Amino acid sequence: MRKASYLIKLLLVVTLIVPLLAACGMNKTIEENYPLESVNGSGNETSYVYRAAGVSVPEVAKALIDESKPQQQSPEKTDHMFLVYSDRVVHLQQDAAKPEDTLIEVDSKEYVRNNYSSSFLQGYLIASILGDLFDNGRYGHGTYRGYTDRDKYKPKGGTYHAPSVQEKKAVPPMTVSRTGSIFKRSKNADTSKVGEGGLFNKAPPKTGKITRDSGDGKKSGSWLTPRKSSKPKTRVGFGRVTRRR
Repeated sequence: MRKASYLIKLLLVVTLIVPLLAACGMNKTIEENYPLESVNGSGNETSYVYRAAGVSVPEVAKALIDESKPQQQSPEKTDHMFLVYSDRVVHLQQDAAKPEDTLIEVDSKEYVRNNYSSSFLQGYLIASILGDLFDNGRYGHGTYRGYTDRDKYKPKGGTYHAPSVQEKKAVPPMTVSRTGSIFKRSKNADTSKVGEGGLFNKAPPKTGKITRDSGDGKKSGSWLTPRKSSKPKTRVGFGRVTRRR
């Protein structure tokens, strides 16, 4: 029973961690290759827009899918594609002003629920995904259809604008495969190495040692010193074994 319980707990941990790792991989691909262009929202209702210059919608979609497989991807198109992940929706759009560019809109699910038109997404996503995303019709009554149509189909709350230095720093930090450094989105963010300053500036722990009893009967004077135990004494009699108390 204990072994079965342990396996179940391990499976639950893996189930929770794997999607997070996948999302981090996708975020890493976006932040390292495409500049942040516009932001909207706050809290758990956010939308970030990146620009992929000179790259088509299908090409960007393939790069992101190769890095992190989504729960669902819409059919390949040159103007709009959607990638649905566990905690966000990536809306890839061909820029009408620069058709050779792709705009990558990364929306939290709360942002999608409260702003997008569910009827618009019906042409891209399957019914089961839409039902889960919009809570079976409770949400999805907005008119928003993506960043490229923000002037015509406006989001309910807030407006898109160029990110300020503070907003760039507020974007959740993403780690990259380098040793000893923590990198944040945007060139203006703090890239201090661990131990050099900021939140992670903590002095390294001092080295120490644990001494063992030398066996001469003297105390070491430290509560960390383990006591030397002796073997229990036993005696034979009427089938009983007693231990020293």
